[in-house]
Amino acid sequence: MATLRRRNVTVMLSLVGLVGFMTGLSFAAVPLYDLFCRVTGFGGTTQVATALPERVVDRQVRVRFNADVNGQLGWAFRPEVREVTVRPGEPTTVLYVAQNTSKAPVVGTATYNVTPEKAGIHFAKIQCFCFTEQLLQPGERIEMPVTFFVDPSIADDPKMGDVTTITLSYTFFRAADQQAAVRAQAVVAATPN
Repeated sequence: MATLRRRNVTVMLSLVGLVGFMTGLSFAAVPLYDLFCRVTGFGGTTQVATALPERVVDRQVRVRFNADVNGQLGWAFRPEVREVTVRPGEPTTVLYVAQNTSKAPVVGTATYNVTPEKAGIHFAKIQCFCFTEQLLQPGERIEMPVTFFVDPSIADDPKMGDVTTITLSYTFFRAADQQAAVRAQAVVAATPN
């Protein structure tokens, strides 16, 4: 009887431990998946660069720009140019234009990716409006820069030989907490440089 009771306690503690582990894993899944995508470029996730590459490759890649807006945002959003031709390693800055068409301040946040998805590991952004939330007042129109480069390592990757065009896509959504975002943006705007 004591052996059976000990076995039952062991099984119960194992199951409680398993449930605790699975719960912890479920909370860690989103940040781990995000980290995995950023490191590998999985799903067209672009890279974030802190420095420019040391070489420029004599190959041309066309970069197209796409802009979408979730219907609940109340913004117009578009790239200023539809495409540019770049050489891998060469930094390029393009502008996107956003305008708040609603009658209230709105905070938006952008998601992004590139296609073909396999190019994500070779597409790096140095500066991007997508790194922070954007507050637009009613009727306000802003130009938002994106500075990027196609990594020269694309020329050394045999899987990328067929890639001549990369499309950078953004979709703007309404930020989840509009009031907190508006307050945070007001604090940033009021802070002296």
